[in-house]
Amino acid sequence: MPYVKLVNCFMNSFFINRFDTARIVRRNGLMILLFFGISYMITGQQNNREVPPLKERLFFGGNIGLQFGTYTNIDISPIIGLWVHPRIIVAAGPDFLYYKDPYNHTTIYGGKVYTEIIFLQDLNNMLPLGIHLGLFLHGEYEALSLESAYFAPARYDSERFMVNTFLAGGGIRQQLGRRSSMNLTFLWAFNDSGYGIYGNPEIRVSFMF
Repeated sequence: MPYVKLVNCFMNSFFINRFDTARIVRRNGLMILLFFGISYMITGQQNNREVPPLKERLFFGGNIGLQFGTYTNIDISPIIGLWVHPRIIVAAGPDFLYYKDPYNHTTIYGGKVYTEIIFLQDLNNMLPLGIHLGLFLHGEYEALSLESAYFAPARYDSERFMVNTFLAGGGIRQQLGRRSSMNLTFLWAFNDSGYGIYGNPEIRVSFMF
């Protein structure tokens, strides 16, 4: 009888986990499709315009964060992207993070892909205050590899495990030149794993050129 209860408990846990995972995948998939669908519709309205050469629509950028001392934090996240439309970009790149405190240290690495829609290119056109800022929406999918010993020593048997997260939000773009800008982005994790990887919101300062 205890054996039967154990099997039933295992089966219930298995199917509940599969159901939760499937629900998360469906939810995130729908959000991603919606975001890219909006991008596609906006892009489709400009099909008749002349498209610049590929090399003029490519851009590079990302962010680098360095902190040394009692707490060491090294964050390197380069990206390469493409202007698919004067108001829409898609980009992707690797992530690397090293964190060390007086008691422990860990390394996180992975990658991300995201898209941004610039719904306001110049705030001064709406409010003539001499402030030339752009406003944009941001949708992102990020996959990170975490160390089990640091984040969940009792949960995983392997040395590392993957966390997949969908983030969305918006930000402010300050143009620095014809092709360069500084961006301040505020993001929220829609399926935060609970490991404390992201802030609430996640605030990022990045550059494009």
